[in-house]
Amino acid sequence: MDRQQDFVLRTIQDRDVRFVRLWFTDVIGTLKSVALSPAEVDAAFSEGLGFDGSSIDGYTRIFESDMLLQPDPSTFQVLPWRGEDDETSRMFCDVLTPEGEPYPADPRHVLRRALDKAADMGFTCFTHPEIEFYLLASDQPGPDGQPVPADTSGYFDHVPGSDAQDFRRSSVTLLEEMGISVEFSHHEDGPGQNEIDLRAADALTTADNIMTFRTIVKEVARSQGLYATFMPKPFSHHPGSGMHTHFSLFEGDSNSFYDPADEYRLSRTARQFIAGLLRHSEEITAITHQFVNSYKRLWGGGEAPAYVSWGHNNRSALVRVPLYKPDKAGSARIEYRGIDASANPYLAYAVLISAGLKGIEEGYELPDPAQDDVNALTTFERRALGHAPLPGTLHDAVRVMEDSEFVAEVLGEHVFSTLLRNKRQEWDDYRVEVTPYEIKRYLTGL
Repeated sequence: MDRQQDFVLRTIQDRDVRFVRLWFTDVIGTLKSVALSPAEVDAAFSEGLGFDGSSIDGYTRIFESDMLLQPDPSTFQVLPWRGEDDETSRMFCDVLTPEGEPYPADPRHVLRRALDKAADMGFTCFTHPEIEFYLLASDQPGPDGQPVPADTSGYFDHVPGSDAQDFRRSSVTLLEEMGISVEFSHHEDGPGQNEIDLRAADALTTADNIMTFRTIVKEVARSQGLYATFMPKPFSHHPGSGMHTHFSLFEGDSNSFYDPADEYRLSRTARQFIAGLLRHSEEITAITHQFVNSYKRLWGGGEAPAYVSWGHNNRSALVRVPLYKPDKAGSARIEYRGIDASANPYLAYAVLISAGLKGIEEGYELPDPAQDDVNALTTFERRALGHAPLPGTLHDAVRVMEDSEFVAEVLGEHVFSTLLRNKRQEWDDYRVEVTPYEIKRYLTGL
């Protein structure tokens, strides 16, 4: 038994932990959980825990249903919101075949493969997400059929004693208790909209942290009689919720993105990484924006980046180069703004990191940066500058992705085909639905 496994078993005994929850996700990114008796944890480490994979969306066919959950002891944490009388812990799991091989449809494994490729190239990838979400009065709409926000505050508003401040304080406290470091938190632009930014970590840890983050945010909201949603665009006339993520590559202790002689402090490696993100951005949009509603955020105004571009401190660009501390090598990074709050972080980070690495491998050239607000340009101006639009609907995004050899290779055949099938079905369900908008606009006028 290794040292981490021994630590887990001793902690379970010392803390009198009653339940050990094993966490993993389906292909869409829905968190799955099974509660394990403490007495069974040792066997789960050595043999895995069997489960029916055919019941998990996108995993396997019914005649290939036997799967194993292999707990990752490095992710063990006691859940602080359960209380001392009901000590419960969690560990993330890798999904294995009965032969003990990584299961290709496990999103965590898809990200591991991308990170292994980065490691083969000499890189460690660090990520730092800015996660937005809405805090609502309940999960039920108001009399007008619209969600009811928990407050009417705006960007960076400070309202002493407000529900939002109490909520963020409680959420950050629980995150820190689970070993998830928070950089800062604040009220966002929309009523009831909040943002909490996590500190940089390696990409796999960040993806695990995001899944834990979503759980904590919902638990705290429930405990305060509120409801939290990561729906990309719950309101027509308020901003959507994104998950802007900062990326950097390190070779040992050296930041591979930093060049003190460059105008934007960007090394050639960083420029090629950005070029990879831009070239493959249309192909991966169905992953970074995986729901019908995602495109209401993408094309619904605000700061959501809908065109392929990059720039220094240009928040209309798909890729932004922050220069808060231009002469600090460790701070050199790029920000990809084209992820919404509902994305599966394992798959989203896998395709984004792989796109950047492909840019480095193939020596992609970076186009000129966008100097103006890309959204304010005319169609002719954007076309002349090479700022192609991202797909306008889920249907469009799926059409682009299904022709992508790059995405098929990164995701693997199983995940690739499962996502295409799932998203085609979602679009088919949506396109036959008669919406309130149509009833209001057409019922009495036609």
